Amino acid sequence: MSINITMPALSPTMEEGTLSKWLVKEGDTISSGDIIAEIETDKATMEVEAVDEGTVAKLLVDAGTEGVKVNAVIAVLAEEGEDAASVEVPDAKAEPEPAKEPKKESSEDTPKSDKSTAKSDMVMAKSREVGGSQGKKELATTPLPSANTSDGRIKASPLARRIADMKGIDLSAISGTGPRGRIIKRDVENAKPGAASSAASATAPKPDGLILPQVLDDRIYAPESYELKPLDGMRKTVARRLTESFMQVPHFPLNVDLNIDRLLASRSAINAAADKGVKISVNDMLIKAAALALIDEPDCNASYTDKGIAYHKHANVSVAVAIDGGLITPVIFEAEEKGLSEISKEMKDLATRARDRKLKPQEYSGGTFSISNLGMFGIKSFASIINPPEGMILSVGAGEKRAVVNAKGNVEAATIMTVTLTCDHRVIGGAEGAKWLQAFKRYVETPEAMLL
Repeated sequence: MSINITMPALSPTMEEGTLSKWLVKEGDTISSGDIIAEIETDKATMEVEAVDEGTVAKLLVDAGTEGVKVNAVIAVLAEEGEDAASVEVPDAKAEPEPAKEPKKESSEDTPKSDKSTAKSDMVMAKSREVGGSQGKKELATTPLPSANTSDGRIKASPLARRIADMKGIDLSAISGTGPRGRIIKRDVENAKPGAASSAASATAPKPDGLILPQVLDDRIYAPESYELKPLDGMRKTVARRLTESFMQVPHFPLNVDLNIDRLLASRSAINAAADKGVKISVNDMLIKAAALALIDEPDCNASYTDKGIAYHKHANVSVAVAIDGGLITPVIFEAEEKGLSEISKEMKDLATRARDRKLKPQEYSGGTFSISNLGMFGIKSFASIINPPEGMILSVGAGEKRAVVNAKGNVEAATIMTVTLTCDHRVIGGAEGAKWLQAFKRYVETPEAMLL
C-alpha cells in the first residue's frame, strides 16, 4: 500500500512553509533516515528525513513552492514490491486533512488498516547541526493549538473565503474542520447563508478592528515610483508578533547609566589569559550579568499566562541577532550556570547558524529574558518591544566617554553605557524592575562579583 508523505510541522507555531529543495527524484529508493527534502520555515531551513523505506512514486509539490500547508501531501512512496507506476496519486491541491486522533486499542487489537494509516506520517524534522550543542533543549511534543480564531483572526483557506463571499456566509460563525480548526471548502459548502454555529459564535473572539490593511494609495504613490518586494515568512512573522506584543502587552521602560571601565579592564585581562581561540565580548559578559541578576531577583524571571504568572527556575537568555529579512533570538539556556568561555563559544555558534538560517526551533524558543544590543552601531539608547511570553527585554546602547562626578566630587572621564529595561507591567512592577537593574548594575560595575 502506498504511503503519503505530508508537509511536516517543524515547530509548534508552523502553519505553512516553503519546499525549498527535493533531495530525491521519482524512482529513487529511499531508506529510513535518508534526507529527502529541505523545508524553509519563517526562521530556518530544515532537513526532512524519511522514517520508512520504499520507492518515490510521485513528487506532488515542485521545489521552490511557497505556502505549502502543514499536513498537505507533498509526495507518494510505493512500498517494497509495489509498482510505483500504478500507485494512486492524491490531488495535491486538495485541502489537507485534519490529524486523526490516536486510537486507544492495544497493539494486539489494532486492525491492519490502522497500522497502515499510521505510516502516512512518515517524516520528521532534522536540522543541520554545526558546532556546539551544549545547553540546548528539546521541544515538548505538545499538540498544536487551534488555528481558527485563536488570536482574533479567522483562519480559512482562500477557496473557503471565496465561497463564503459568494454565499454571504459569516466565517466567524463557522467551526472549521481543517488542520487546527482551519475553515475549509466543505465547511462553507455545508453552511447556510446567515446561519451561525452556536458553539462557534459563543466562543470565537471577534476581530477588534485595530489592525488595518497596510497599503500604499496609488493616487499618492504611483506604482512605478517604488519597487514592491514581497514579504517572506520571517518578515511576516516578525511583523505579526511585534504588532501583537505592542498592542497586547503593557510596556514600560526603565533606564540607567552604567560605568563599564572595570568591566572593560576585566574583559581585557580575561582574554589575555584565555586559551587560544577564546575571545570574550562585552555582550558575553552582559549575558552572564543579566542571568545572575535574574536569579537574584526571581520575581523578574517570569511570564504572564491567563492561568497565572510562570516563574522560571533558570535564566534562559535570548539574544537578538540581525539576519537578512529580520531578526532571530537564539537562546543561551541556563546562562547563570555557564562560564564566560562557554557562553562565548555557544553564542558564536548560534549567531553563525542563525545568519545561515540553520537553527533548530528549540534553539530560538524557550527564552525567559531578552537582550538586544545596538551599541556597535553607535546608538546611545533605545527601548525594545517585548518578545512574548518573556516578561522583560534589555536594550543596550553604546559605551562612550562622558564627564562624570566621582565619589570625591571631582569631574573625571568614564566609559558610560546606557541600558533600557522594558517590562511587561502585568508581570513586573516598577519596583521589581528597578531592583533587577540594581542587581545588573552591581555585576556590570563590579565584574568580580560574577565569580562568587
